[in-house]
Amino acid sequence: MAIEYLKKGKPEAARAEDDAKTAAVVAATLKDIEARGDEAVRELAVKFDGYDRDSYRLSPDEIDALIAKVSPRDLEDIKFAQKQVVNFAKAQRDSMLDIEVETMPGVILGHKNIPVQSVGCYVPGGKFPMVASAHMSVATAKVAGVPRIIACTPPFNGEPNPAVIAAMHLGGADEIYVLGGIQAVGAMAIGTESIAPVHLLVGPGNAFVAEAKRQLFGRVGIDLFAGPTETMVIADETVDAEMCATDLLGQAEHGYNSPAVLVSTSRKLAEETLSEIDRILEILPTSGTARVSWEDYGEVILCDTYDEMLEVADDIASEHVQVMTDRDDWFLENMTSYGALFLGPRTNVANGDKVIGTNHTLPTKKAGRYTGGLWVGKYLKTHSYQKVTTDEAAARIGAYGSRLCLLEGFVGHAEQCNLRVRRYGGQNVPYGEAAE
Repeated sequence: MAIEYLKKGKPEAARAEDDAKTAAVVAATLKDIEARGDEAVRELAVKFDGYDRDSYRLSPDEIDALIAKVSPRDLEDIKFAQKQVVNFAKAQRDSMLDIEVETMPGVILGHKNIPVQSVGCYVPGGKFPMVASAHMSVATAKVAGVPRIIACTPPFNGEPNPAVIAAMHLGGADEIYVLGGIQAVGAMAIGTESIAPVHLLVGPGNAFVAEAKRQLFGRVGIDLFAGPTETMVIADETVDAEMCATDLLGQAEHGYNSPAVLVSTSRKLAEETLSEIDRILEILPTSGTARVSWEDYGEVILCDTYDEMLEVADDIASEHVQVMTDRDDWFLENMTSYGALFLGPRTNVANGDKVIGTNHTLPTKKAGRYTGGLWVGKYLKTHSYQKVTTDEAAARIGAYGSRLCLLEGFVGHAEQCNLRVRRYGGQNVPYGEAAE
């Protein structure tokens, strides 16, 4: 196997050191929020967002006034994007069925899909107002039937961002707070004097938000580990360097630690993409961020075969994987670890992020090996139930159950079964009957 790195990013040890520093800050901050509640949240909001007000929850009048600031065209675009997300979420919800089956005469088993009863949606917005994240979290929770949906977003340039607030409100948020960072996630999960805690946290965020969700998992549910954006382009000679470079830098502008990786079988394409990235960085308005991200986290990996590209891609398990080859569907059939796939040059990650209808809250840091992204099913809990409707079934299952409990040494368990055998079995199923 010949896999060659034409460019490598920051070493894993350095990345791990960054993660450890973040974890320590988050742990101390969450402890402070738990101890001091609203007082700690307010101090953090003033310190990190420069934002203070009597209540961080927006009133209905404030929400209406903010929505009025959104231009008719922008509002129409928001509604269009939200409709695409809602339509796909409804189709996904329709695929999840409650079931009830009679597994043997008199024994009925089933499951119900029950919405989580409260969810906290984090919508990033300190650096870029992430309007689309409101559709992905709030509107999808609404489709799932969550009774209480609260949403937090940081101020943008010192004020609530009208477009983000509009998307939250239109998506169905019951409570909207102008809070960002660890203080928002911590307040929603832990609860304060003014914010009742939620059962589930969802939404993407920076490294601090992602780490806060990780540390809070167990106390509350989380959707997934959705940290700084990651993107991968898998390309061969069927596409050009401009497209590859554009797709890599289009995601690298998210933050200073957003990995962007090109995997290719074409040395010519790889080298031309490196040159094209240099050219675009000279003219890209967000190059101040994208350049740092590319220099520290960008990689170009050259492979001999498509099988090698597949192996590298599954090992990295990137959040977004743009596939532009002569066999895109082959990657769809064979890839197993990723956040979402974007197949063919007509597709792109930005459409997935903003409007096409699939959810953009996706697993990062190799979490794609064990989970997919946020979807309507993340807001639903599948709970089983069972009922026995005949004496014969109660006695028969009880006889099996008793013997299996005693096999493990659980005498009290066995007696639960024995009682049913005695109560309902009569002479039909004497205790200890041999299994058929």
